[in-house]
Amino acid sequence: MHCFSLLCSFSARALRWIQTMIFAIKEINQRSDLLPQLKLGFHIRDSCDNIPVSLRALLLLVNGVERNINGSNLICAAVHRTVSPVSYFASCSCLSNQREFPTFMRTMPSDAFQIRALARLVSYFGWTWVGLTGVESDYARFAIQLFLQESVQYGVCAAYTHFYPVALSQPALDELLDVVQVPLCHYKLLIQGIRHRNITGLQWIASEAWATATLLWEKFGDLLMGTLGFAIRRADVIPGLEQHLTSLRPSNIHESAFLAEFWEETFNCRLNGSVNSHSHGGDNYYDRLPCKGTENLEDVYSPYSDVTQLRVSYNVYKAVYLVAHALQDMSYCKVGKGPFLNSTCADPKHFKPWQVRQIPVNFDQNGDPIAYYDLMNWQRSPDGSLALVKVGFYDASSPAGYMIFSEWLNFASQASRSVCSDSCPPGSRIARRKGEPICCFDCVPCAEGEVSNKTGVFSLLSPFLLHNPIRDHCIPKTIEYLSYHELMGMVLCVVCVLGACISLSILAIFFTYRDTPLVRANNMELSFLLMVFLSVCFLVGLLFIGEPSDWLCRIRYPAFGISFALCISCLLAKTVVVLMAFRSTLPGSNVMKWFGPNPVVFPSAQVIICLIWLLTSPPHANNNTDYHSAIIIIECVTGSEVGFWCVLGYIGILACMCFLMAFLARKLPDNFNEAKFITFSMLIFFAVWITFIPVYVSTAGKYTVAVHIFAILASAFGLLFCIFAPKCYIIMLKPEKNSKKNMMQRSKLKKIGRLKQVLNQRAVAVHVHTKASLQE
Repeated sequence: MHCFSLLCSFSARALRWIQTMIFAIKEINQRSDLLPQLKLGFHIRDSCDNIPVSLRALLLLVNGVERNINGSNLICAAVHRTVSPVSYFASCSCLSNQREFPTFMRTMPSDAFQIRALARLVSYFGWTWVGLTGVESDYARFAIQLFLQESVQYGVCAAYTHFYPVALSQPALDELLDVVQVPLCHYKLLIQGIRHRNITGLQWIASEAWATATLLWEKFGDLLMGTLGFAIRRADVIPGLEQHLTSLRPSNIHESAFLAEFWEETFNCRLNGSVNSHSHGGDNYYDRLPCKGTENLEDVYSPYSDVTQLRVSYNVYKAVYLVAHALQDMSYCKVGKGPFLNSTCADPKHFKPWQVRQIPVNFDQNGDPIAYYDLMNWQRSPDGSLALVKVGFYDASSPAGYMIFSEWLNFASQASRSVCSDSCPPGSRIARRKGEPICCFDCVPCAEGEVSNKTGVFSLLSPFLLHNPIRDHCIPKTIEYLSYHELMGMVLCVVCVLGACISLSILAIFFTYRDTPLVRANNMELSFLLMVFLSVCFLVGLLFIGEPSDWLCRIRYPAFGISFALCISCLLAKTVVVLMAFRSTLPGSNVMKWFGPNPVVFPSAQVIICLIWLLTSPPHANNNTDYHSAIIIIECVTGSEVGFWCVLGYIGILACMCFLMAFLARKLPDNFNEAKFITFSMLIFFAVWITFIPVYVSTAGKYTVAVHIFAILASAFGLLFCIFAPKCYIIMLKPEKNSKKNMMQRSKLKKIGRLKQVLNQRAVAVHVHTKASLQE
């Protein structure tokens, strides 16, 4: 954007643009393949960078009165409401409003694209704290509003937003001394103030309006070193343009007032008959010497003839060709296939401004070209002049905008910082400050369950991760379950297998000596079944070792409950058989039919309980992180606590019945009676499981499982050794006692001993009674 002035000042760059337009028109008129039936012409008017002057020149132009014009942005906005031009330099995004400017087109990219590129650049350097200023105008307001919208996605905050008046007074200048984005003419005052205050270390960001302006470098190169800015796309070369620009001679400069003024300003001389009355550089124009007529543009440097940075000139060149191709398309239009009402065509010699927009050209729906910017860096060349080095580019034709940076920026990014608050170091997180922008914050240590593993970023931990002591990275939590690979799991596994082997070994011994009186004495079939079920109980302990899974949990608890129900049922059946055999006095009683060697009746209820449990709320695996924050306990949860305690309760009921029956049958006068051994085994069983309950409730993790396995093994070994160890001792070490004669003799001796005991009790009673009688 340019500053406004009521005085027209000469610009060598603007003259180059005029000459580029003339060059393109002449080039097209000389072609036979483009507009062969038409010739292009031109009128040039001067806007003086002032809206009223521009409108006056425009009215003179449309009414056929000749004056001179040049325009940009707000000037273009005023012009565009009257005619339908193709602009080469107006970049304001406000001109993309199709309601206000329905026929407007331009070869200059809209500022909307440049602002997106600026937001990406700010994000690249990590600048999150920026101040936004602009002249009090729609142009600046559009630009700042769009920048705020674009930059918020990169976490950029506005430290302030300030609009200053067009007439930049000293108080307004004082407010702008720390601000970058101001118009080019204000930069001189601003940089002078910065130099006066000795403010250093600033990183300048240039918009395309001054990204390639060498005038500032000549006076303030020491302060502007390293400036970054986006420049519109440069043409490497426009064939023939340089020759056209430098072909001016003193003989033809009188053809245009612009050329005459350029010649006088370039060579600091005065032409005869010149209309130039301006005073430049503090000297009086009329004090200049007359031009000699031997001046040559190749002997001096001028922005007019400098074709190393053909950017705006390239836009002018494209604008002329845009009009030419639009007229060419009009010439080839056929009635019935045209783009206008009723498929009509426009007359290329008498067309309306709005008809140009209907011709298919390479613009978007707003009449804007696709933006492509070069990212320029201001560096000092060996001779001290400005070297504009391309260090990146921005291409808006990609879906989300595409920016490439050179390796040089990796070093430049370390030079400048612009943040309200430094990024939080690892191990800490952001704490927002009340009432301040989101870029202003304090850093506090990460809370429990949080970690920040790279600067400025913190994340919540997953249930399977734990933070290290300084909370700057995650570490996996310890996973705990009773494994086969740890010592406790190995020991329990060996004991389970050993118990099953001992049970099967005893079964083999009993099967081998199945015809002996000792084996046949106490319901041999039930003994065999009991040893099989005890071996199953030992092996059930293996289901509690290893990583729990849903299917393992659903097998574990029912297998435990049913196997022990079968064992206790066998003992209960053995005890009931003996008790009923000796206590039943009813001939032909059916009691033996119900309490015979088949122990299926009692565990059937346990099977039903387990089925109901599995169908309603079955056990399943669970990752427990509540017991200890640093440990994940993989455990089997019962699903239904009622189901679990019903299984244990039913085993307890069977054990109580078995203990009661065995206690009643403990003194039966029979050599084959096992009631005493069963009673003792049930006492051990009760001791184990009564101790198990409080320990099971109060522990967690693998120790709970170990306690459960220990209870299974202790109760199974208690049953195995109390009932079968004495018999194995006789079978293997005292075989002479395993005979029918010995056992009958022992039975008789036991009966005699029993009789003597009864008689002694009676004798004592008689003696006491007699003694009492004598005392009377």
